[in-house]
Amino acid sequence: MGRITLDKVTKAFGEVEVIPPLDLTIDDGEFVVFVGPSGCGKSTLLRLIAGLEDVSSGEIRIDKQPATHLPPAKRGLAMVFQSYALYPHMSVRKNIAFPMKMAGIPEAEQNRKIEDAARVLNLTDYLDRRPGQLSGGQRQRVAIGRAIVREPAAFLFDEPLSNLDAALRVGMRLEISELHERLKTTMIYVTHDQVEAMTMADKIVVLQKGVIEQVGSPLELYNAPRNIFVAGFIGSPKMNLIEGAEAAKHDAHTIGIRPEHLAASKDAGEWKGTVTVSEHLGSDTYLHVTETGLADTMTVRVGGEFGVKHGDTVFLTPDATKIHRFDAQGLRIG
Repeated sequence: MGRITLDKVTKAFGEVEVIPPLDLTIDDGEFVVFVGPSGCGKSTLLRLIAGLEDVSSGEIRIDKQPATHLPPAKRGLAMVFQSYALYPHMSVRKNIAFPMKMAGIPEAEQNRKIEDAARVLNLTDYLDRRPGQLSGGQRQRVAIGRAIVREPAAFLFDEPLSNLDAALRVGMRLEISELHERLKTTMIYVTHDQVEAMTMADKIVVLQKGVIEQVGSPLELYNAPRNIFVAGFIGSPKMNLIEGAEAAKHDAHTIGIRPEHLAASKDAGEWKGTVTVSEHLGSDTYLHVTETGLADTMTVRVGGEFGVKHGDTVFLTPDATKIHRFDAQGLRIG
């Protein structure tokens, strides 16, 4: 079982409170992603759960058992770091075996678990190599294998893909998601990359300055962001935000419309603007449009064949059913 509960947990460094009182429940078997900008407290929160940082106040429970003051080794959790933290002088086999050796597990059982983990992670052919002979993605799989053999109540991932190039990140995202489907074990994953959050999570926890702004499924956060911060953070490219007279027409202080919910035309539309940048991505093109009279820059997602260039005039029309409304405090209306 891997249900984790945080009850009014806080963390302060001296006089600076980086995590105000926070409540959160992570259910057994969930894949939960902590996401937010740099310095929002997501890694600190993960380290509090792991026991690598002491809680200033509040309580952490793992499977309903108090864990606030338990040392990391007694919490039944396994952490995977972005730096891999492998022993360079040891083979892959010995790296994976290390936590079991420290726990005094018999060698026969160690070997069985190593072979099982290697098979799951496609590392069987690399067990006798050292980390320096592996690619970044393979080294990350070794780090995950070392966690798997501990059979933890939950896996904690601290930005595990940040050291990989773009292609490897995509591949490892799929591998970690597939691993979760096979193991059905609770996973908590920290990232600043909202694309990782959207593609991997059962539940996303959006953090800003140590405060949970919203918790929900990827589609819940995409379709119904609770406030302007979440609206601007979830979705790529981010939501266009418009204030003033146009927002007032919708009885709002601010309205938001995502780039994919704007129609672009060369002939006519609700708003008129000039293309300043055209980013061609193959199947899609992102147009950055100014002089609409609504915002400094509007971003619109169009098909890759939509042929416009810098300086061209375009007309934009929002999908009226996809407009998000926010009040003067930045909170969602409706």
